[in-house]
Amino acid sequence: MTFIPPFSDLSLRAQVAQMVVVRASGYLYDCQIQYPAWEPPQDTLKHWIKDWGIGGVILLGGSAVEAAERCRQLQSWATIPLFLAADIEEGVGQRFNGATQFPPPAALGAIAQKNRKRAVDLAREMGAYTAAEALAIGLNWVLAPVVDVNNHPANPVIDVRAFGEEPDIVSVLATAFIQGARAYPVLTTAKHFPGHGDTATDSHLILPVLPHDRDRLQTIEWPPFVAAIQAGVDAVMSAHVHLPALDAERPATLSPRILTGILRHEMGFRGLIVTDALVMGAIANTYGSAEAAVQAVEAGADILLMPLDPPAAIEAVVAAVESGQIPFERIQASVARIQAAKARLQPLVLQLDYFQASPAVEVATAIAQESIERAGQSLQPVTAGVNCLVVDDALHASFLNRTCPALTLPPRWGFDQRLVVDRQTPLSMIAGLPNAPTLVQVFSRGNPFRGQAGLSAVAIATLERLQAQQQLRGLVIYGSPYAYREIARQLHPDLPRVFSYGHDRIAQDLALSHLAKGSS
Repeated sequence: MTFIPPFSDLSLRAQVAQMVVVRASGYLYDCQIQYPAWEPPQDTLKHWIKDWGIGGVILLGGSAVEAAERCRQLQSWATIPLFLAADIEEGVGQRFNGATQFPPPAALGAIAQKNRKRAVDLAREMGAYTAAEALAIGLNWVLAPVVDVNNHPANPVIDVRAFGEEPDIVSVLATAFIQGARAYPVLTTAKHFPGHGDTATDSHLILPVLPHDRDRLQTIEWPPFVAAIQAGVDAVMSAHVHLPALDAERPATLSPRILTGILRHEMGFRGLIVTDALVMGAIANTYGSAEAAVQAVEAGADILLMPLDPPAAIEAVVAAVESGQIPFERIQASVARIQAAKARLQPLVLQLDYFQASPAVEVATAIAQESIERAGQSLQPVTAGVNCLVVDDALHASFLNRTCPALTLPPRWGFDQRLVVDRQTPLSMIAGLPNAPTLVQVFSRGNPFRGQAGLSAVAIATLERLQAQQQLRGLVIYGSPYAYREIARQLHPDLPRVFSYGHDRIAQDLALSHLAKGSS
């Protein structure tokens, strides 16, 4: 446990600063920053921590070793221990190379359709290993699990991040994940309240509007949140969505009726309420940094995640308290919850040797193996074949490197020529595809800021062209089951094809091995 000095001894400005969590690069040097619009240079970040006394940092990027050093560095700058968070819904390796990456949670949902007990056991282990690896590198806040019910196939941002399409399956798997993680002194987070699963709009870009009434929400969207609260989840993250049936004027993140009235009072949640990132278009396009921060606190948020301008957000909330717009008791209630949460955490003790013998990879492999779908005959060897890889962005396909199975295995079966196409590839170039036997591997899933789900126009054109030429010899879809179902209906039943939820090396190795074996 960590000793935290009483927050009541802090100034108003310092108390409000504890409610702010900023984004930063997991890399150590400014020249490595990948997202300069959101990730401040080191001097600025140090100033926010040492002089402003912000409450925490959310990290992205780098290796597990770099992230560990980064966590040590950030805590050394802080007077009050920081929340150190990461969006690690698929394990620490999702954000920091070298740690374990699990398949997306939807893979567990697929297993649950066949064997619920097995899926629950795997979800509990996934939660435990995610928490253990987070702790090993210095993270203390796991921004997972997603408990949205993904019941919209065209959802561009939740998609396979959710455990499934049915409230009961999402509830039991989220509960198991939380139970596994809570064996360690890290925080867990259920997101995104009051539900982001039934929308075709990406809140990173614009504000989704959902037509649902309370009866529908209580039946579909809310049971997993109730289950997570009963399981002892430490935090609930808001959704940047507008539900006119609940609040005609404000999006959920800024709605007292939703965050305080429903989540805090009706559901009895006593932990931290954290906003989704305030830099997202759904909020930032309409509300400035100051106004968004003030309205979120008025709504009942304890943590302001990634405000556009952290100092401006702090000053705006302070001014609102001093003017009487926000009661001082509202700030005191939030900082009391923050203090209690930080007291549950332990001092930073890095354990990088944990990764040398971690059995987490065995669990990740089991989830990937047991969620794979395959059909058709076995892949047959060819001569002078083409290995065609279809990705969203060829310049940022971290799952592809010179030793990954997606590149190294196909030449064994004669697919030794390589072609990579992405969303930026002109459709006119597809007409010039080599007239040769081709294996297609499509990496497709919902991603923030993409704005749409499903196969890209380039992917569809590639598959149509190869089928017209009668040169398609095998197909692997990595990522979205909706994309797989979309294209599978148009394929010859004998065509070798495999679907895997994951994109990583484990997923690639298993999928291609299954493709070679066929459905027998």
